[in-house]
Parts: sequence; C-alpha cells; structure tokens
Amino acid sequence: MPMSQQISSPPKTNRLDTVVSKQRDLSWAVASNLFVSFKYAWAGIIYAFQTQRNFRIHVSVCALAIGLSVFLHLQAVEVAVIAVTSGLVLALELLNTAVESVVDLTVEQKYHELAKIAKDCAAGAVLVSALVALLVAAMLILPPLFELILSSL
Repeated sequence: MPMSQQISSPPKTNRLDTVVSKQRDLSWAVASNLFVSFKYAWAGIIYAFQTQRNFRIHVSVCALAIGLSVFLHLQAVEVAVIAVTSGLVLALELLNTAVESVVDLTVEQKYHELAKIAKDCAAGAVLVSALVALLVAAMLILPPLFELILSSL
C-alpha cells in the first residue's frame, strides 16, 4: 500500500482507558439530567487533551494569548475577542477529533477516499480558525507589546 494510503491505528494508551473506562450503556440515549450531560462533555474535553497533541498546543497558545492580554491591560472587549476566537479554535479541534473518530469507526481502518476528504476538511477547518485567531491576537497584542518593549529600552 502506498504511503499516502496508509492509515495509522488509533492510540492505545492507559490514558485512554481512564477516560473510556466505563462503557456508556445506551450511548444513543439522552443524558438523564444536566449534570450527566456536563460530565459527558467534560469527558470529551479530557479525552482530547490527553490524546490530541494539537488540542494541547491550542490550549497552551490560548492561555498564553489571554495571559498576555491581561498582562498588557488590553480593553475588556479586546480580551473577549481573543478569548472567543481561541475558544472557536478549541471547539473546532474537538469537532475534528469527533469527525476523525467517527470516520475511523465507519471505515474500520481501511483507506477510503471519502474518509480522507472528511478528515482533511475537518483538519482544514481547524487550520483556518487557528490562522484567523493568530491574526486577531497579533493585531491586538503586538502593538502594545512593542510599545512596552520600546519604552523599556
């Protein structure tokens, strides 16, 4: 099989076992209450953080951008814009992980051109959002950061 058609197997780690340790009976059913819904959502975030390198990178960059925004005393609306764009990147990364998992489940680790398209498009959505978030953060953070650096010289 050509390199372009090889698909890596899903991660097999003990970290996965802790997140997915309890089988969800009737996983198709609606959560019994709001607390259970939040528990499932939090399990998804933990899963992504533990298994997806890019999600961890995005979380770190998001924290750095918001931390710099607060340190530089940006206006509240500017911090909010950075937080919203960063949050959208994280949300799209979670959706990308979900799409990849469903595609892998559906094609059962066999190459399929439509599976490649679905995965590539989901990853492309994350890339577009990350580039926009980077542009927004640069436009809002760099001018006061340069001003601070120049005033200290």
